[in-house]
Amino acid sequence: MSDNQVNQKRRRLLIGVTSAIGAVGVGGIAVPFIGSWSPSARARAAGAPVKADISKLEPGQMVIIEWRGKPVFVVRRTEETLANLTKRDDALRDPNCEEGEQPEYVSKIHRSIKPEYLVLTGICTHLGCSPKFRPELAPEDLGEEWLGGFFCPCHGSRFDLAGRVFKGVPAPTNLTVPPYKYISDTTIVIGVDGEEA
Repeated sequence: MSDNQVNQKRRRLLIGVTSAIGAVGVGGIAVPFIGSWSPSARARAAGAPVKADISKLEPGQMVIIEWRGKPVFVVRRTEETLANLTKRDDALRDPNCEEGEQPEYVSKIHRSIKPEYLVLTGICTHLGCSPKFRPELAPEDLGEEWLGGFFCPCHGSRFDLAGRVFKGVPAPTNLTVPPYKYISDTTIVIGVDGEEA
């Protein structure tokens, strides 16, 4: 074998090895670079739907679930609460829910898919404070006419137990009903539009 043939074989071998190492290097750089285009797990979770088991929620109780960094109130209303919903319509700014955000598939009276369970975004529509759940009837600080609801401690906005805003308070609209659906009798998914399972 001549020196020229040996040099050509070495050259081919070196070119092949160098090409393989270069391809691995380019792949090693490209994979993280392309991966950086995908949203992080935290970013995906921020907008992802949230599943909630409400089977242990007793009548008259509320649970708070976080969705998109906001509190979502889930209230299990009592029969008395449901009966009281229309008693203060004259004191409400928007009793028929013509304004504000609420999916089309929720009832205008109960503002929910199932009357028993209320699902609301727990952010006051005035300046974004979180209202307090005040289910008691006629407490001293809220007056004899109070039939239960939500009270915003920041500026005094009041909402009934359907999240409808009262007249004469700073909040301009009813509390928001987020998109949600039932996947079983006692499990809801917040962040997905739908109706009863």
